[in-house]
Amino acid sequence: MTQTHSTIPVHMTDEVATALTQGRAVVALESTIISHGMPWPRNAEVALQVEQAVRDQGAVPATIAVIDGHLCAGLTADQVERLGRDTGVVKAASRDLAACIVKGRTAGTTVSATMRIASLAGIGVFATGGIGGVHRGDGMDISADLTELAATDVLVVCAGVKSILDIPRTIEVLETLRVPVMTFGSDEFPAFYTPHSGVIAGERFDDPAQIAAARAANAALGMGTGMLVANPIPVEHALDAAEIGATIEEALVAAEDEGISGKDVTPFLLGRLNLVTEGKALGANIELVLNNARLAARIAVAALA
Repeated sequence: MTQTHSTIPVHMTDEVATALTQGRAVVALESTIISHGMPWPRNAEVALQVEQAVRDQGAVPATIAVIDGHLCAGLTADQVERLGRDTGVVKAASRDLAACIVKGRTAGTTVSATMRIASLAGIGVFATGGIGGVHRGDGMDISADLTELAATDVLVVCAGVKSILDIPRTIEVLETLRVPVMTFGSDEFPAFYTPHSGVIAGERFDDPAQIAAARAANAALGMGTGMLVANPIPVEHALDAAEIGATIEEALVAAEDEGISGKDVTPFLLGRLNLVTEGKALGANIELVLNNARLAARIAVAALA
């Protein structure tokens, strides 16, 4: 089934299309966790776990991707397997979507691309792991996730920006772009693998219904921006902040020595973290994504109450 909020149609599963038609809560999910986040079959297993976490909170999951040039909201089991197993699947940010459509590519979507497709489909809440931001040491290396948040009215639930990035600079850029930042259940902005970054940023909210109301108010004001909800990883799944910090610094040096740059830096650093922590980083990543999916679903349900 397709739905059109622009001249570009979004192909939907019957479950997602029916939910939107009936005015039920829907939560968008990104697909790079499947295509580029972890090996087969763990990637597909985690994707299904995250979808179930959304359902358990009373909402409908809509995993976003590009399949053979078609924008998709909601994936079949075969499409999830294709994203997880095929070697020709690319990684698409929002700027890449036009090329993917014209060239008939299949792509896992990053935060920016997922936001754009979700918006076209009429889905206003999105759960991911962490967003991109300003890279350490290079203030001009800024993720498209931030500019997409400034341009697209979708609420994004994350565990903060990836800990390999410059958190204070990222917060400054979001302020410049007029993107509202909220922290859930904490005064401190989280640092992905740990609840603590040392940065006090955004408005604290302890109730998903208040977050839903804030999003409605932001839209009523005509701000035209998305909103960022930083949801700290549960303490029982967090990693040691000092260990993570030291490993990141070592990995950054290794990346420079090996000539790794641009969009290849993030997967290199995350892979290095997982190796050094003997898989603990991957386990923490999975737990924080599930935690974010549950909160996003609660916000989406509360918005309809």
